[in-house]
Amino acid sequence: MLTPFPPTKDIAQLCQFLGYPVENLPGDSQVEISGVTHASTAVTDGDLFFALPGANVHGSIFSLDAKNRGARAILTDEVGAKMNSGLPTFVVTDPRKVAGMVSAWFYQEPFRSMYSVGVTGTNGKTTTTTLLQQLWSGAKRNVGLIGTVETRIGQTVRMSKRTTPESSDMQRLAFEMRSQGVTNFVMEVSSHALVLERVRGSHFSAVAFTNLTQDHLDFHRTMEDYFQAKAKLFSFEFADKAFINIDDPFGSRLANETELPVIRLSRSNSRADWYFQSVRNEPRGMEVSVVGVGGILIEGFLPLHGEFNLDNSLMAIAIAFESGIDPLEISRLLPSLTGAQGRLEAIDMGQDYLAFVDYAHTPDAVSRVLATCKEMTSGRVIAVLGCGGDRDASKRILMGTALLFGSHVAVFTSDNPRSEDPMSILESMTYELPIQDPSKIIVDRLDAIKYAVTLAQTGDLVIVLGKGHEVGQEINAQIFPFDDRKILAQAIETEA
Repeated sequence: MLTPFPPTKDIAQLCQFLGYPVENLPGDSQVEISGVTHASTAVTDGDLFFALPGANVHGSIFSLDAKNRGARAILTDEVGAKMNSGLPTFVVTDPRKVAGMVSAWFYQEPFRSMYSVGVTGTNGKTTTTTLLQQLWSGAKRNVGLIGTVETRIGQTVRMSKRTTPESSDMQRLAFEMRSQGVTNFVMEVSSHALVLERVRGSHFSAVAFTNLTQDHLDFHRTMEDYFQAKAKLFSFEFADKAFINIDDPFGSRLANETELPVIRLSRSNSRADWYFQSVRNEPRGMEVSVVGVGGILIEGFLPLHGEFNLDNSLMAIAIAFESGIDPLEISRLLPSLTGAQGRLEAIDMGQDYLAFVDYAHTPDAVSRVLATCKEMTSGRVIAVLGCGGDRDASKRILMGTALLFGSHVAVFTSDNPRSEDPMSILESMTYELPIQDPSKIIVDRLDAIKYAVTLAQTGDLVIVLGKGHEVGQEINAQIFPFDDRKILAQAIETEA
């Protein structure tokens, strides 16, 4: 299906929207703008180009390229305005914030025309949004999704480049969804996106908070900064109501501090609006009984494992109900839920032991997943994990500790080392840890996965952590093909 185009707007209309004096712009104020973008390589004839400050370079260095590709105007700050492109240039104090507002305005505020949900938190965003998308789809809603793994518009699926796109891409995608009849839309909202104003101009029907544990401190510096970044989403500027997991300490705090009406969720706290009345673990999943607002009861079999998936499922169930899905329909759909790619994803090659791949890449997530693995098997848990380079180094020893003490056999290896020396990362990850054979440090990730498989015996469980759905490994600015799921499957077949 062809991508629809929004009505064009001229520069005079943009001036009016921004309260920007039209006489301050050189050139014809009737010049039409047919699109907006932050990437010069994506510019098409008639676009407004956002020349934004970046982590390494200022986007204004691409202004001439944008002009040559057909840009009609530029929005930037005073630094960017020094790059004279000869195009009408809007100079604003905070171009990232303004770009978000302009993108929403240009694409006619598409979030407001759908039941839209934004989910934030350290862990669980992808699974929660995926489960909600599956519930909506099962109830015959036309669904849109933007997340870490994929972007969905109805039945069309595209691979995602980042968790939360830049504002121009995000608003265009939401406009495309609305134009194609999407009624229910859910997306992951990262803390980076909130700090960098990517969601500015958006307004969700509801926002959700899963949890907050240590991650991204290379960007946020402190846990308080990290929390405040997440908390920005929970205001009337961005949403009408909030769904918050109050079992999480930061969630409990947020529920008390936000100005939004709050729907509280808990695994077992009967004072919450949504909680589990009972959970019975079975080999293939969990039989659950959920109590919701007004005392409604939703019962059924949930084919997922782990306490963290109780949290994710409860959030999806609560939002699905609030969006108008009948409780009996939700009960009927529970057995069909599959979760997200690379999240405790089973690798079954007919072997006599369990094997999984999971995206866990924070200390808390690693601990939770390994605890779940121990519940799933009476044998040993053999776990493979590395830490990414050029990211929060303070969590490396915490992840290493979680791996060593959460598994029976710990295999320390590389993740995405990026520009760092893999061995240096591993030294940080294993500093003073009492690693004893058969646990090992194996730098090469392929060899580490193979080694884990050679150790597996009947009744054991092998799990490869950290990269989940990713299909590449980044080393020295190059991305090499590497899919943990394929590598693990091949290793199992070879060893059989």
